[in-house]
Amino acid sequence: MENKKEFRSWLDKMNLGHPLVIAGPCSAETEEQVLKIAHELKDSDVSAYRAGIWKPRTRPGMFEGVGAIGLNWLEKVKKETGLMIATEVANSVHVDLALKHDVDILWIGARSTVSPFIVQEIADALKGTDKIVLVKNPVNPDLALWLGGIERIYSSDINKIGVIHRGFSSYDKSKYRNNPEWQIAVELQNNFPDLPLICDPSHIAGRRDLIFDLSQSALDLNFDGLMIETHCDPDNAWSDAAQQVTPKRLIEIMKDLKIREKTSEVEAYIKKINNLRSQIDVADQNLLSTLGKRMEVAKEIGQLKSDNNVAILQNKRWNEILGKMILDGEEHGLSEEFILRVFKAIHQESINNQKKILNK
Repeated sequence: MENKKEFRSWLDKMNLGHPLVIAGPCSAETEEQVLKIAHELKDSDVSAYRAGIWKPRTRPGMFEGVGAIGLNWLEKVKKETGLMIATEVANSVHVDLALKHDVDILWIGARSTVSPFIVQEIADALKGTDKIVLVKNPVNPDLALWLGGIERIYSSDINKIGVIHRGFSSYDKSKYRNNPEWQIAVELQNNFPDLPLICDPSHIAGRRDLIFDLSQSALDLNFDGLMIETHCDPDNAWSDAAQQVTPKRLIEIMKDLKIREKTSEVEAYIKKINNLRSQIDVADQNLLSTLGKRMEVAKEIGQLKSDNNVAILQNKRWNEILGKMILDGEEHGLSEEFILRVFKAIHQESINNQKKILNK
């Protein structure tokens, strides 16, 4: 897939001196609410004002957006504040209406990205537009599906393309509404460095008290921007009340965030980081060697089970291992979440190896 750099070039030309910030309410509720928030944000680091016009909800009967009338309110925001305006589109009708109201940034939501049919419909409706088009990651942690959505947009002769990382759903308990799975966004960034990457900490967090730390983590990973849901009265918002911050709090967050240099040419830094990276390389090789030895033992156990007609999965033994590893991990400064993810992956690989033996 050819990298197109128009959005990246556009960002560079803006010379913001800070990350691109897209902010505004989860949902446009009333004209008064939309304009009030916009005017409170107009003299801040915010470059684009977002508001959900059509709200895809998990279950029917919930507030699903004010509809096309909200686009008139966004046009007023643009006229009165000079901010760019942004909204989510989920079908060709949405695209047509958004373009007619001169919306500057259109994004494809996580629920839409999961469907190639929906993405293709939107791509066809956007064909040749000079608007900025952002693709959110799909609901589930599927990099190929995310890339597929991006490729469909590329194929429609759209040059100003970026992506939004909003986290991934999981059955596992977590303090986040959607697990960050930073490594997936980083892998996408490594493959397509010219594709601007924006973090949506609001949907990752699900709680306003986590917004700052997630935003800082994104900047530490060289993300290009942030999309933060902002409401003048968050507790009484018509949707996603718990994850929205006030305009005042958003301004505080942007002031307190540290923008990191991508690298340093200081000789002492280069010498030190090269030494530390060498240590990481050695540790990684030791990890691989240890994992390889563990898998060999797991295969021997698999053969023993096969010879004695014993089931592969032994829940009691597995729960004992997991509990012990969580406690031992804490002593090494490793979080329970990390231990669970690592050892579940190791356990699954052991099961896969034992299945091969059992199936012979």
